[in-house]
Amino acid sequence: MQRKTVKRKQTPVPPVRIGVSPASANGRVKHKETIGRYLIQRLQDYGLRDIFGIPGDFVLQFYGMLEESPIRVIGCTREDSAGYAADAYARVHGLGAVCVTYCVGGLSLCNSIAGAFAEKSPVIVISGAPGIHERRNDPLLHHKVRDFNTQREIFEKITVASASLDDPLTAFREIDRCLEAAVRFKRPVYLEMPRDRVQAEALGPHQPLSLTLQSNEQALDAALKEARERIANAKSPVIIAGVEIHRFGLQSEVIALAEKNQMPMCATLLGKSVVSERHPLYMGVYEGAMGRQQVTEFVESSDCVMLLGTFMTDINLGIYTAKLDPSRCIYVTSEQLRIGHHHFHDVLLRDFVTGLGKEKVRKSKTPFPAHVPRTHGKHAQKDKVTIRSMFDYFDHILQEQMVVVADVGDSLFAASDLTIHKHTEFLSPAYYTSMGFALPAALGVQVANRDLRPLVLVGDGAFQMTGMELSTVVRHGFNPIVVVLNNKGYTTERFLQEGPFNDILNWNYHRVPDLLGAGWGFEVRTFGELQQSMQAALAHKDAFSILNVHLEPNDVSPALERLAAKMSKQL
Repeated sequence: MQRKTVKRKQTPVPPVRIGVSPASANGRVKHKETIGRYLIQRLQDYGLRDIFGIPGDFVLQFYGMLEESPIRVIGCTREDSAGYAADAYARVHGLGAVCVTYCVGGLSLCNSIAGAFAEKSPVIVISGAPGIHERRNDPLLHHKVRDFNTQREIFEKITVASASLDDPLTAFREIDRCLEAAVRFKRPVYLEMPRDRVQAEALGPHQPLSLTLQSNEQALDAALKEARERIANAKSPVIIAGVEIHRFGLQSEVIALAEKNQMPMCATLLGKSVVSERHPLYMGVYEGAMGRQQVTEFVESSDCVMLLGTFMTDINLGIYTAKLDPSRCIYVTSEQLRIGHHHFHDVLLRDFVTGLGKEKVRKSKTPFPAHVPRTHGKHAQKDKVTIRSMFDYFDHILQEQMVVVADVGDSLFAASDLTIHKHTEFLSPAYYTSMGFALPAALGVQVANRDLRPLVLVGDGAFQMTGMELSTVVRHGFNPIVVVLNNKGYTTERFLQEGPFNDILNWNYHRVPDLLGAGWGFEVRTFGELQQSMQAALAHKDAFSILNVHLEPNDVSPALERLAAKMSKQL
């Protein structure tokens, strides 16, 4: 579906301002500019340095153009992995892109792009397509499904804007429109390019344009006034920072707001690492019953809960064990603003958060349960390694330049208790929860920032889906540390309903380096072996390391145990 600019009837300020886009420094597009070259230039204008994907005959011409451009092409092993990598790249860099062929490539990409849409990650999807002249008389061309519009119609449902670049008269405007939508809404967009249009020239000069949204000043002022009054009169206000604070780069503004008014902060699971978890005003992750009890009780008893950029999903709410009173909440995202039961329209998230931080409205400091560093239990060298002992140790050895990339299941739940040192150093599909995200996401992280070293936490089931993306990691000399939680099956599913369908074949994950001809492999059964393997992995910075950590099938994290205890009382 496509998003349209919201009409604002009550404001004298125009709802959008036609401005000059980043490309305008280069002047107008000349008549001889082609659709393919223009798209590459616009990607560069938005700061894109890399693109992920797999080539195919319908997109080979465009791949040739990419190879001749400054944009680096990162070839992946699977299209869905390329999508996960582009998603993670976008979360670190601000914007990602993936390029695939028609249908067999594009349709394989759907799941990872659906996840990017759900979790607000701006990924530009570029797909090749059969040429317009090839489509005459509706021939049965390879890769075609039903009709030539099938793939585009599917992507319309999982992107915020889409376009077919089949007409040189409109293609240049459509590229501008879709790229602007990706940046504005922080969601994926889709561009389909028939292969006989890659070299199609502009029919006339084109001036790149951008639309700059503005808040309704009256609505913004009214919302800020009511919010300040609530904060000033509250006995125990609290900030819950969510994923949109990551996406819109508002971490510093949220911290300034908290520090100026001495208000405690916590994060949702999807927004984890939105601020440093060592900040003196940080309490922890709020996730209903899965979170620390003191944090849950403080938030749910607060008379002013500020939900900033937070999407209250079932995972964020601890599978709906959370209890928040809407009448005591200030709820603001890029899509809506609600204070109690009052709704405000046409107010931008950035304007609201920035405006709220300009004035000090509280005179006293709010007492709150300070963040308690993880209690590390005593584990003997010969003890069997467990989820608890393993994550105790990880919490102890996390370094400043490490980013935790957690797959779904207990890899995610256990990681929720880790202490992240700096902001935006925890990545996970914590809402869409698609298995197989973590390994290709680690690739995306290091393509975006080579100085970050991913600690990849992945279950054996998820690894068997996308683990061979380590092949691409080897090609580019990256060095993630991959920890496979090997319990021979789907533990979270066992937790919900036991059955043989949760069992999978046990792989020798530590032998993957032998297959790929690079990397370091370690088999771990005891806590002592875990320590030795991790120290060796940290020291081996020239290649990836993989730890095959054997766990009992029914071993679960403390977070999952807390959730089970709370849900058992409700049920």
